[in-house]
Amino acid sequence: MLTPQDIRQIEEHGLSPEQIERQMERFRTGFPYLNLARAAVAGDGIVRMDASEAERCRALYRSRRDERRIVKFVPASGAATRMFKSLFGYLETGQAGPEVREVIERINRFAFADELHRLTGGSSSPRRLIEGIVRDGLGYGRLPKALILFHKYPEGSRTALEEHLAEGAMYAVGAGRSVHIHLTVSPEHMPLFERLVERVKPEYEARFGVRYDIGYSQQKPSTDTIAVNPDNTPFREGGRLLFRPAGHGALIENLNEIDADLVFVKTVDNVVPDRLKADTVASKETLGGLLLSLQEQAFEYLRETDGRVAENPDEIAAFVTEKLCRKLPASFRDMTAERKTRYLRDMLDRPIRVCGMVRNEGEPGGGPFWVSEPDGGESLQIVESSQIAPGQKELMARATHFNPVDVACGLKNYLGRRFDLRQWTDPQTGFISEKSQQGRPLRAMELPGLWNGAMARWNTVFVEVPISTFAPVKIVNDLLRPQHQNEL
Repeated sequence: MLTPQDIRQIEEHGLSPEQIERQMERFRTGFPYLNLARAAVAGDGIVRMDASEAERCRALYRSRRDERRIVKFVPASGAATRMFKSLFGYLETGQAGPEVREVIERINRFAFADELHRLTGGSSSPRRLIEGIVRDGLGYGRLPKALILFHKYPEGSRTALEEHLAEGAMYAVGAGRSVHIHLTVSPEHMPLFERLVERVKPEYEARFGVRYDIGYSQQKPSTDTIAVNPDNTPFREGGRLLFRPAGHGALIENLNEIDADLVFVKTVDNVVPDRLKADTVASKETLGGLLLSLQEQAFEYLRETDGRVAENPDEIAAFVTEKLCRKLPASFRDMTAERKTRYLRDMLDRPIRVCGMVRNEGEPGGGPFWVSEPDGGESLQIVESSQIAPGQKELMARATHFNPVDVACGLKNYLGRRFDLRQWTDPQTGFISEKSQQGRPLRAMELPGLWNGAMARWNTVFVEVPISTFAPVKIVNDLLRPQHQNEL
């Protein structure tokens, strides 16, 4: 099926013919559904802290952060095309739906209004305004969300990227008052990111008394997947294979290359103005402190059992079950002391993530579930609807919380060495979607999502966080919500 020309193209893309053959087989067989046990709820998979417990975690985080290298990891490469879908539709059809009418009627409430009026010569023509937003003018339809002006301030408007700089200075400060922020960026947008950072970095360093270290990376071509026709034969353009980015799950490669003790992961569009950041800062410090507390106890048990049989396997098992939220299989009870030690060390010696979960108030997002493991145990996973079998869909109705992508990650082991994060993914948790290219239908494959299958074999703890920490901007109208408005 693959020609010599195909093989050359595959290898030039950083892939191997064997990888492509495995992808082709996956298109034919599909991905299996997860075997859900039940939805995770408060008291059964989701930790709900009282004020004193949360404050203890925050105090621990603040006492330790000067000793740790902390990185704020922001996937920022996606274009904002979907954010402006309704505006593009208006330009194509001339029909203004409710979303477009709201944008036109409340145009002066947007943080980008002054710049838009300058670029359009103060035009009040609805069509000229919309064109000025997404095409000639601001050109937001071609830009990533990170570079879009989100919030107004007396001193001027801030982009989403600038809000991440401000936020990082409030909780991700490590040794030497350094704030390390890592952004994944598309190659074509790199100059725009670099120019913005160069312009605003001195201002934010002076304002917050910190030093920023901004790093960038691109999604690797070697993580792309091949596209196929509806009959699962390779999709070709001009005789050449078509490769597509494999979703945010590919970013596990980027995260894997970061040298850090603790990494906070957050989506680029989930930011609020300074007046509302206090809840976010407190939540991040709580997640970070809980992670450090769990990590320190796990490391102590690993050092105690390094090269010897555990003297207290039941105590360690209780920690794994009650604190790391990993249900052990029934077979564990009958294991020898030596086998119990090996099993428990395997459970402890993994990357760890503490994930904020918010109560479900109708917002979209993956949910927290208990998943049955092949050995009879259970683990906590963030599950998307596409991963749930039709016969288990009713479990979704029982989910009380959803995933806002608010994650604190521990990437090093008890010896201080970085885990190879690629060893802790579940390759069975990707998915296949129907797309089109130049009007031709195709099937595309996405790798296991970054906070789904790419972290499936990590130790996972879910913590309830306030809904005020979740204010995503999925469509441009979201910027008109109260949490994105500053009264000037």
